[in-house]
Amino acid sequence: MDTAQENNNNPRVEYCRGYSEDVDIIRAREYPLLKDTTYLDHAGTTLYAKSLIESFSNDLTSNLFGNPHSMSSSSQLSTQRVDDVRLRALRFFNADPEEFDLVFVANATAAIKLVADTLQDQGIWYGYHIDSHTSVVGVRELAEKGNKCFLSDEEVETWISELDTAETNGPRLFAFPGQSNMNGRRLPLRWCEQIRRSKAGAEGTVLTLLDAASLVSTSPLDLSDASAAPDFTALSFYKIFGFPDLGALIVRKGAGHVFSQRRYFGGGTVDMVLTLDTPWYARKETSIHEKLEDGTLPFHNIIALDSAFRTHERLYGSMVNISSHTRFLAKRVHDRLASLTHFNNMKVCQMYKAPGSIYEDPSTQGGIVAFNIRNSKGEWIGKSEAEKLSAVKGIQIRSGSLCNPGGTASSLGWTGSELRRHYSSGLRCGDDHDVMDGRPTGVLRVSVGAMTNMKDIDTFVDFVEEFYMEKAINIRGSMPPVVTSSRKPGFYIESLSVYPIKSCGAFKVPDGVRWEVKREGLAWDREWCLIHQGTGEALSQKKYPRMALIHPFIDLERGVLRITRGTNPSSDEKSLEISLSSGDTNMVSTSLCQSSSKRSIVCGDRVTVQVYSSPDVSSFFSNFLGVPCTLARFSPQSSTRTSRSSRFSGNWRQLFKRVVMPGSFPEDQLPSTPQPSPLLLSNESPILLVSRSSVNRLNEAIKANSKSGQGASKAVAADVFRGNIVVAENVSHLIISEQPYVEDEWTSLSVGPGRLQFDIMGSCQRCQMVCINQYSGVRRDEPLSTLAKTRKIGGKILFGRHTALSAVEFEKDKYESPEGRTVMVGDAVVPSYGNE
Repeated sequence: MDTAQENNNNPRVEYCRGYSEDVDIIRAREYPLLKDTTYLDHAGTTLYAKSLIESFSNDLTSNLFGNPHSMSSSSQLSTQRVDDVRLRALRFFNADPEEFDLVFVANATAAIKLVADTLQDQGIWYGYHIDSHTSVVGVRELAEKGNKCFLSDEEVETWISELDTAETNGPRLFAFPGQSNMNGRRLPLRWCEQIRRSKAGAEGTVLTLLDAASLVSTSPLDLSDASAAPDFTALSFYKIFGFPDLGALIVRKGAGHVFSQRRYFGGGTVDMVLTLDTPWYARKETSIHEKLEDGTLPFHNIIALDSAFRTHERLYGSMVNISSHTRFLAKRVHDRLASLTHFNNMKVCQMYKAPGSIYEDPSTQGGIVAFNIRNSKGEWIGKSEAEKLSAVKGIQIRSGSLCNPGGTASSLGWTGSELRRHYSSGLRCGDDHDVMDGRPTGVLRVSVGAMTNMKDIDTFVDFVEEFYMEKAINIRGSMPPVVTSSRKPGFYIESLSVYPIKSCGAFKVPDGVRWEVKREGLAWDREWCLIHQGTGEALSQKKYPRMALIHPFIDLERGVLRITRGTNPSSDEKSLEISLSSGDTNMVSTSLCQSSSKRSIVCGDRVTVQVYSSPDVSSFFSNFLGVPCTLARFSPQSSTRTSRSSRFSGNWRQLFKRVVMPGSFPEDQLPSTPQPSPLLLSNESPILLVSRSSVNRLNEAIKANSKSGQGASKAVAADVFRGNIVVAENVSHLIISEQPYVEDEWTSLSVGPGRLQFDIMGSCQRCQMVCINQYSGVRRDEPLSTLAKTRKIGGKILFGRHTALSAVEFEKDKYESPEGRTVMVGDAVVPSYGNE
């Protein structure tokens, strides 16, 4: 049996073929950070090997490298190494240095912009393929003679065939990607040769630009035939090696004349410059790269590239080996995802592989898989929800339009006018507007790399199966007791929590203390926040889990907010005290704290906050969190934010007609005229209510879903949900058992002896922040993993209820209750149901 036939019969032979060792052995030694992570975003960047960094570090500590623009020995050593690496990079792509030059730039985008800026002065016409990266599309804004987006390969072929007869009016540039970074489809590289064979191409009036950044990450690029090569090739080395962060523009010397008309010059690109008398300069003519590499090169990064080449070759042998390895894995993940079906034979995944792309054929398809997920009813699962849940499970993928606006829009069937309309409605790149007009706004992307192994693929597919593939359900056997209003259960407030500093720890209202309730929520709740001193954006536990270990204490008697830090706040010798008075910006126990107004971003809203500018305040938080930040205040007097949750009308009485399933619940009904409540710095609503019975049921599910012996350790405290009010059931009133999730049917509440009225505004959508232990600041996968299986509706994971003080409480001329608008631990809670 010959080798080719053997490979066809056993495709697994491609798996790490030609590698120095089995990929699992390489991973264990070279990529220790992958121990508990499934990394499947190699199209974004691949990962650097440990020995690459060690080799580079040894190079730096063994040699003295100076600025290349000098005659000193250290400078000359840097120059020599840069020249050597430049040649090695050209040879990596089989580019003859007699035919090509390589210009070091920051990244592929910088390489593309360098070409575009140069040709802009010459007045160009520009054409680009619809599968292009955003950086390639952006060149059209510099094309004075017009531009065209080619919507298909056929359009490109037709245009090329008509080049000899088309009118010419200045230079033309055609750009396309070697590989779509959206779905991995590889485009025909023969276009460059076809264009050059035309009369216009031969005369150099039609130039070609290849965006090779995505292609070279897992595929060899062969530029050995200069007559068939692109005029300009843009790429990023971190896509291949993970490090250094460096790019290149490979220029075919036959097209280098376009740079002779470049106007700008920088240090190192000229032989002489006159600034006195008549302005004059003489540009360097020795090479293309000397004309274009402005200023001091990132010579340390270029020297690091030498270590990257050596390490890469030692581990993987060649890009051909990596191409075979990733081709096998990409096909495996595609085929497994495509085969998944729900219990009713509905496909779980909508795949976006281009027609004609075959994973077995490296000329048509690379190591990328693009898809979306549907439930058994054919409804779309939000891309953001899937990406966030995968992150909780230690799986890193990419979602969105992937900086590929044309390819994504055409795959999803969007027109430009539709997307502009949705932009006016709030759609933005990278946001959570996952489904609009019944269609997804982006995709999920899995991309494999040289060090991806079989376990990565199996882990991800198992994740999709576990959380998104619906199995047949025994409805009758799983139906819980039906809650009706005739049961008349008793509820009470088990605990009250105030979060004075957004995303920081809770202040537990002591038993026996009545706490004021305002329009904006519980008094002092989320009135402060920590803002990044560079961006002005409010910090969140999602990015900085240690914020949970910042503990505020409200001392009403002294009128101060006392703040401590750490897992054992009582042992923290240093504390900070801030006046509760909104007009007093002095710290009580330390130096004078000046404040100033500053614009900040809170949950996407732009607000004006009062910033504490004292170095003592900033260092107190910055040193603990490891991020430059300071405290800011957003008082009720300055609030213009309103709740985003849909508010129920007080007399809402619609009967829920459904089969009750564990963890299922009615969709919130939208009133015809929602009345938003004022907010301070909370995300959605003034008050969040959580049920103790629901937390108990959730923990039962966590234990049932956990591996043997791990259930108890994965149980969660009610505190992870950061509710303001935790409601429990009065045991003396229980007839059968606790009533988990009964709060889903509540429309309003009456609380305490004064019967303070609250409206239920909707269910709370949950994110990965609930996975942060509020006592240790450690992130884990529960409870979001179990919530995703038991509390998901309409693609959203919901737990807890948004609540606000009813507007009727402020319509009274004089509040009659002696307790005022207050609540207290132990107060009775009387809910109203939708079927009453």
